[in-house]
Parts: sequence; structure tokens; C-alpha cells
Amino acid sequence: MTYLPRLHSDEETRAWIAGVMLPASQVWVAELHGRIAGFAGLRSGWLDHLYVTPAAQGRGIGAALLDHAKEAHPHVLDLHVFQQNDGARRFYERHGFTLVEERDGSDNEENLPDAHYRWSRFQLT
Repeated sequence: MTYLPRLHSDEETRAWIAGVMLPASQVWVAELHGRIAGFAGLRSGWLDHLYVTPAAQGRGIGAALLDHAKEAHPHVLDLHVFQQNDGARRFYERHGFTLVEERDGSDNEENLPDAHYRWSRFQLT
């Protein structure tokens, strides 16, 4: 995601993952051939993180991680995605998420426009 500004050093990011994200979230890690291929983090009904390494994309890893999140929170699941991330938006829409609202980015650290998506097991048709 080359459009993202670099806001934190690698050390700061690792400290945040260890001290904030992991203690507050359910996290699943996917491996491929003994190497980490992706992860998902769920907190209070929000899918805060879903990442698959570029080399592992297109192999069903993202879908498997998303299925774990849906199983862990089986009624409603929300997420934010950057509006520029067309691939992720298509991915979530293919997996049953619908757009709730688009926002101007004033609510996120990157100050980039984002979109709120929601999945519900009992969506109206």
C-alpha cells in the first residue's frame, strides 16, 4: 500500500503490536511453508487487521482468516478499509460485506479517506 504515509518506525510498530494489539485482540496467524503468510486481528466485533503478504495472496489465506473472524463473531462484523484500497474493498464485498459509509479520513491516524463495511449473518435481501 504505497499510498500510506510512514508514521512510525519498525521499533514503534513492534512495540505497539506487542503492547497494544496482541493483548486487546483475538489474533490468528496463517503460515505457508513454515513462514508467516498473514494475520487477522479481531477486537470487540471489529476486524481491525487483515493482512496477507503479497507472495501469499490469491491462495485463500485471506478468506480463511476472514472465516475465522466470522466464526469468532458470528452475527455482525465491522471493519474500516482505506477507500483507495480497491482490491481489499472487492475482497470484502465478495465475502458478503456491505458499505455502511465513506468517511473523509479525519478519524484515522493516516488522515486518508476510509470506508466502513459490515457483514451480518442475517442480511436483508
